[in-house]
Amino acid sequence: MFRQALRQLLLSLPLLAIVLTGCGDGNRSGTGATNSVSGKVTMGGQPVAGQVVFVDSANKEYFAPITPEGKYEILTPPVGNMKVLVKGSAPAGGKAAPPPMPGGPAGGVAPPAKYATAAGGLTFEVKGGAQTFDIELK
Repeated sequence: MFRQALRQLLLSLPLLAIVLTGCGDGNRSGTGATNSVSGKVTMGGQPVAGQVVFVDSANKEYFAPITPEGKYEILTPPVGNMKVLVKGSAPAGGKAAPPPMPGGPAGGVAPPAKYATAAGGLTFEVKGGAQTFDIELK
């Protein structure tokens, strides 16, 4: 009797694992997970100082400071196509950006002014979940 119960338990474990794991859609939507985009901003192999700004189709901006190592992370951007700006200081138009991370972005190279506007031509499609987008400026 013990062997039969043990056998049934062992046979049911794979099914239980499948049920508990679920069959997610790959982008973690509906699970409470949020979108994020992170990466590194460099120019000539050197970290860039400043901030990264994602701009959605409604012109809402999502900021992230660039660390001294050139890394950034934009939390909770919406899914969709984004214009990507790299700014060396506060954004134009008088809108204040979040303060830089402790230690500040000082020490990196300044981004060329053309990347501070949509004319810089950088875009990225947020598809959902955690994504990586490394930016190499020229």
